[in-house]
Amino acid sequence: MCFGKCAKCIGYKLLIFAVFCMVANILLYFPNGETRYASEYRLSKYTRCLHGIVGGGLLVTLFLEEVLWHKPLLLFCGNRCMLSSVLAAFIGILGSGYCIIISALGLSHGPYCLASTENAWIYPFHNSSGEYLLERNRWSECQEPRNIVEWNVTLFSILLFLGGVEFILCSIQVINGFIGGVYEMCCHREEVTKDLEHCWLQVVLISTAPSVSLWACLQHNLLLMK
Repeated sequence: MCFGKCAKCIGYKLLIFAVFCMVANILLYFPNGETRYASEYRLSKYTRCLHGIVGGGLLVTLFLEEVLWHKPLLLFCGNRCMLSSVLAAFIGILGSGYCIIISALGLSHGPYCLASTENAWIYPFHNSSGEYLLERNRWSECQEPRNIVEWNVTLFSILLFLGGVEFILCSIQVINGFIGGVYEMCCHREEVTKDLEHCWLQVVLISTAPSVSLWACLQHNLLLMK
């Protein structure tokens, strides 16, 4: 059915975006490929929120498990797969929304770095309300990690974009799953109604068969008497 094919198409696309979200979030932990900043807890607080791994990744994969591998979360009738995919898509909306919010906050707040102005580890752009994004001459205020502003801006922007696409796709699946579930429910009811009508017709024929046979017998006797 077209509803199921649409859900699978959305699911395969979400699988790609979920993988990219998790990879981007993991890269945020290792600026320039270095691990010491993560071990020393010298990373932005929004990096540690796991918005790409949990929000845009794992929560979205609940929808993938439901649609691609047909493991319903709730027990419905014949339309259980489509209706339960609506619940899974709602969870995907929450996860992608979480990814969008944290990514936007990470961009607005700026990176945690060793600032040249204070000679200390601070958030040098947290009062700029995101205006530092347009002031590239200020990015050099972060001395360590090297190129941390470019690193954070690139990855948080990617996560913001991916989260937005996931949010749209999950919203489409909510509509698709709801319409598909209602359609299948109506079709199922029509099939049951037709079966009941067929059964009642058989009962009527069986119950009237003796009287029909008796009437035929009476007609035959009358013809013999004539």
